[in-house]
Amino acid sequence: MLVNPGAREDNSTGAARKSGWLIVAMVCAACMCMGWVDAVLRPGYAAKSAVKLALFLGLPALYACFDRSFSPRALLRVDRSGLRIALCAGAVVYAVVMAAFLLLRRVFDFSALTVNLTAQTGVDRGNFLWVALYISFVNSWLEEFFFRGFAFLTLKRAVGRGFAYVFSAGAFAAYHAAMMLGWFSPVLLLLALAGLFLGGAVFDRFDEERGNIWLSWLVHLCANFATNTVGFILFAA
Repeated sequence: MLVNPGAREDNSTGAARKSGWLIVAMVCAACMCMGWVDAVLRPGYAAKSAVKLALFLGLPALYACFDRSFSPRALLRVDRSGLRIALCAGAVVYAVVMAAFLLLRRVFDFSALTVNLTAQTGVDRGNFLWVALYISFVNSWLEEFFFRGFAFLTLKRAVGRGFAYVFSAGAFAAYHAAMMLGWFSPVLLLLALAGLFLGGAVFDRFDEERGNIWLSWLVHLCANFATNTVGFILFAA
């Protein structure tokens, strides 16, 4: 029996597209759900983190039932070859965030940031240290696994790098939009979202060559160290 190579290739392409659209749908659903939690429900930080853990780990696990080639273990592989580059990039990110804050605090009023954070999630000066540690180490890893490992590296295999870059970085920025409502002025919010989109694309580039989230997680860790430093400054004011 003769098998048409063209038909086999079409079937493979069709399966890849279905996989890609499934990833896109899952990521969009997770972002919308977290947006609803942040903007409407506004639970305490612990409850919000539990929902996020369930979505950002549960949806990729569900996808693995559909795509047997999906390997979370490969995404989490530690690759020390780019460690120096990642640490240098992280130091630059930390310096840029801190410099931007010190310059912009003379132009914009950041006092509403801590007020809204306390009102919306219950995070205050007394518990901020523990929240900051969670954000720096656990939350950064969770976001890298979901937005870089799942929404970029896995999506790129199905639909190509161009769309994966834009979608992953855009979803990363959109996810943060709901939680930042009321924190900043509209201009500062737009600047923050543009920075998140650019940062997401840079994180994608870090991971693209090595096929894991190790380097982007280290840089993200440093970025969260910077934002948490800003938080300590504002809470101490």
